[in-house]
Order: sequence, then C-alpha cells, then structure tokens
Amino acid sequence: MADAVTTQLLQDGDRVAVLKFTNVSDGTGESAVTKLDLSADLAVHSRSGLAPNRVSIRRIVHNCSGMQVQIIWEGTTDNSVAWVCSGIDDHDFEQEGPLRNNAPGDLRTGDILFTTLNHSSNDTYSVVLELVKKYQPLPLPAFYGDDAVGEDTVLLDVGEKYYFDQT
Repeated sequence: MADAVTTQLLQDGDRVAVLKFTNVSDGTGESAVTKLDLSADLAVHSRSGLAPNRVSIRRIVHNCSGMQVQIIWEGTTDNSVAWVCSGIDDHDFEQEGPLRNNAPGDLRTGDILFTTLNHSSNDTYSVVLELVKKYQPLPLPAFYGDDAVGEDTVLLDVGEKYYFDQT
C-alpha cells in the first residue's frame, strides 16, 4: 500500500497561489515527493503570459498528527529544507519576509518537495502553503523614446519587477 495523499490548488492568481496537501499514512511515509512542480502546476501571468520561475512561501498553516513534515526546496544538485511542520500552527511570514529558496538561480528548480518524519500507520497531516509567485524579468528597451514606449504601453507590476505590456 501507500500513503493516501491529496493536493488541492485553492487559488492561482497572478501573484499568489494557495495549495493544500493532505496525507493519511499507512506507515510508509513520503520521501522527497514533489508537491509543486513549478513548470506544470501554476498558471502563467494573465497579462504578460510569463510563467513563474520561482516562488517564496508567505504562510504555512499545518495540522500534523503523529508525524512531522519537511518542506523542501528542490535543487538540481542539492535539496534544502525550508521548514519543518510539527503539531498545529499558523506561520505568517509577512512581517519578516517570506521563506525564499536561497540556492543560486541556476541550481533552483522552483519545485517544492515533502518528506515525512516519524510517521506510522494512521498518522496524518494537512498543510496549506500560501506562495508568492516570482517571474523572470524581461529586458527593458535600451532607451525610453517614443519608438520604444508608446502611449499604449503599460508597465506591469509583477512582484518586484516591472514588465512592458504592449497592448
């Protein structure tokens, strides 16, 4: 048998995505299981058409009964633990800033993995992640004359960068 797991995409906007993950263990647990495949699971930006190339974790709400859950940033060479969930809690990182994948850009995949610790039969978890999407910035024009930016051009605020939207 295998653990009974679910993944729900609760919200998938241009800036924020919210996902819920559950597990009822049969005792086998999970080991570095992909919970978010960034290249496949989240929608592109509605106006720019850009796909997110990374996410940060703004909030984690969890209820872990009998086991712990490691939330892991996947890398091309190494994985790093972002957070360990245990018991019942609500971690809002809005004040101090979201949890960010600190691997060098070329080593980040953007994916999030889970590993369960100390699991046994009938242990459970429910984890909700509120994610902030990040996008690869577009190169800006070399100059800002009438030819580069017309009156129909709109600057899009997508996270920390601005993009041109020629409508």
